[in-house]
Amino acid sequence: MNKKSNRFETEAIRTQLERTEFLEHTSPLYLTSSFIFEDAEDMRASFTEEKERNIYSRFTNPNTTEFVEKVCQMEEAESGYAFATGMAAIFSTFAALLESGDHIVSARSVFGSTHTLFTKYLPKWQIETTYFDVTKPETIEGCITAKTKILYAESPTNPAVDIIDLDLLGNIAKKHNLILIIDNCFATPYLQQPIKHGAHLVIHSATKLMDGQGRVLGGVTVGNADLIREIYLFARNTGPALSPFNAWTLSKSLETLAVRVDKHCENALKVAEFLESHHKVNWVKYPFLKSHPKYDVAKKQMKLGGNIVAFEVKGGIKEGREFIDAIKLCSLSANLGDTRTIVTHPASTTHSKLSEKDRLEVSITDGLVRISVGLEHVDDIIADLEQSLG
Repeated sequence: MNKKSNRFETEAIRTQLERTEFLEHTSPLYLTSSFIFEDAEDMRASFTEEKERNIYSRFTNPNTTEFVEKVCQMEEAESGYAFATGMAAIFSTFAALLESGDHIVSARSVFGSTHTLFTKYLPKWQIETTYFDVTKPETIEGCITAKTKILYAESPTNPAVDIIDLDLLGNIAKKHNLILIIDNCFATPYLQQPIKHGAHLVIHSATKLMDGQGRVLGGVTVGNADLIREIYLFARNTGPALSPFNAWTLSKSLETLAVRVDKHCENALKVAEFLESHHKVNWVKYPFLKSHPKYDVAKKQMKLGGNIVAFEVKGGIKEGREFIDAIKLCSLSANLGDTRTIVTHPASTTHSKLSEKDRLEVSITDGLVRISVGLEHVDDIIADLEQSLG
């Protein structure tokens, strides 16, 4: 890998594969399922891992290697592995590290599919999860048992944009000898590096802000090399690897991550301030709004507030649906982190599999709306929201 600087923006652009004999300026695509060997000894040594080299693109590929290396540098991680999706990264990470009888302590505010993994699938292997309320971090240690192996959280959370103190989680994990895993998708490594706060592993859905343009799916887990080794072995045998084309696309996307996220955050703060002043809005949550209950924590551990704004329309489900139906410019989609502003109704989409009780416990009311603020002119975004609110 070529490296020129330790500054985030420069590393994101200048970390790339060694040039081939063709002296290309940008890394080429390696659209190959496998790689050839020089002779029988080369093949033997490669499969026994005496040599570090590409064998099969389900294991490694130059394009996925470049993408992972960039994320590792951004997160200050020792190693990593790239997956076909963010959920493939989450499932594979847990499946690789847990055994029957192990226990997870997790923030209750997690992505809907992660909740389904914890409550429907992992229990098949006698792996149980205890949730804690992110607004009551003092309850975390009371959830830990002799069988607890992993402490898990998102910050900011999806979709209510709650914040949890990463230093606090790091200290608890160290005290109880737990593996701390943080989903850093909303913040990106540009705004927040959980490993600096004691996390052992960091997970991203690269589909979101890392791609940033709604093009490809991808996921990545980075962190402690010994833990990543276990994850790699699991993924090598079960096959959730990121495709070379998607890895190439994501690696190119990371070159503009900093400049994109800066603008996303600038727009999002203005949108949040507008919504906070609107008479048809009950409340707004955005990490860098002073009204956010964890504003001081957000300012401590994040560079900027991110691009996600959550708010509640007054009146409940009827008014919420009317707001969504009145949207003209913004997109109605379940994705986020796109160049285009996206408006989502979590109760009926991303978190629809949760019971009403479970949704309310993580502040997902019928009127909750999540906005992934894009890169359009902010006045146009606000104008669309204003006319939709009526």
